[in-house]
Amino acid sequence: MTDPAAMLDLPMPAMAHAPAESPPRLQRAQGHARIAFRRVEERTRLLEFYQQGCCKVRLPRPEPGRPVEAVLLNTSGGITGGDRLEYEIAVGAGAELVVTTQAAERIYRSPAGPGFVINRLNVAAGGSLDWLPQETILFDRCGLDRRLEVDLAGDATALLAETIVFGRGAMGEAVRTLELTDRWRVRRDGALVFADGIVVNGDATAILAGGATASAATAIGSLVFVAPDAPRRLDEVRAVLGECAGETGASAWPGLLNVRFVAASSQILRADLRRVAEALRRRPLPRVWHC
Repeated sequence: MTDPAAMLDLPMPAMAHAPAESPPRLQRAQGHARIAFRRVEERTRLLEFYQQGCCKVRLPRPEPGRPVEAVLLNTSGGITGGDRLEYEIAVGAGAELVVTTQAAERIYRSPAGPGFVINRLNVAAGGSLDWLPQETILFDRCGLDRRLEVDLAGDATALLAETIVFGRGAMGEAVRTLELTDRWRVRRDGALVFADGIVVNGDATAILAGGATASAATAIGSLVFVAPDAPRRLDEVRAVLGECAGETGASAWPGLLNVRFVAASSQILRADLRRVAEALRRRPLPRVWHC
C-alpha cells in the first residue's frame, strides 16, 4: 500500500496550457463605385455604371430644369480602421452632373489604423461637376486617410465642397485622439492648380483650440470653385459671407476661388456653406441636403 505521505514528495505532472488566442480578425468594409456620363442630344446621359461592395450609387429622377444628380451611399453605415472605399466620377464633354451623399459620413473609433477613402473626379472640356457631399463626422479615437483627386480638361468647371465635424456635438464629445489626413489635388490639363491638405494627429481638441488653427471651433469646411471666370465671383461671394454666422474668408486667383469656413457647430457651418454654394450655383443644393 502506498504511503500517502510519500506521495506528497512526488513531482506533479506538467499541466498542458492552451495556446494563447490571437486577436480575432475583424471584418473590414471594402467598396468601389464608378459612374460616367456624357452629353447626348442636349441631355446628360449615363454612360457607365459599376458598384461593388459597400459603395452604392443612386440616380434619382432630376427635377425639371435641374442637372442630373448622383447620390453616393456607404451601406456599411460608417468607416473604421482598415476600411477602404473608392469612388470614380467621370463627366464627358458638355455634360453636367451633381454628386452628393445620402447622409453624413461617420468615422468610428478605430482599434488600429485609419480607414481609407479615395475620390477621383474627371471632367472633360465643357463639362460641369458639383461635388457636394454632406458632412464627415469624426468620432473620438478614429482614423481617416482621404484623398480627393480632380482632373479637369480645357474649360471644364467644378464646384468642390468638404465639411469636417470634430465629435458628436449633441453628446458633448471631445476628440482627444485622432489620426486624420485629408488631401486635395486639382489639375487642369495635367497642371496642378490647387493643392490642399489637413493633418491632425493627436488631441484634436487641443490642436484646434489655437487661434492659428480653429479657435476652438468644432466644424471646418472648404468650398473651391474652379472655372475660367471664378475670380469674377469673388465680390459676390464676399457679400454673401457677410451674412454668415461663422468665421469665413474667401480668396481668388486665376481660374479658382477658395472659401474657408470655421464654426462652433455643424449646424452653423452647414447653413453658411449652403448659402455660399447656392449663390455660386444659382440654384438650390440637392434634395438630400434638405432632408
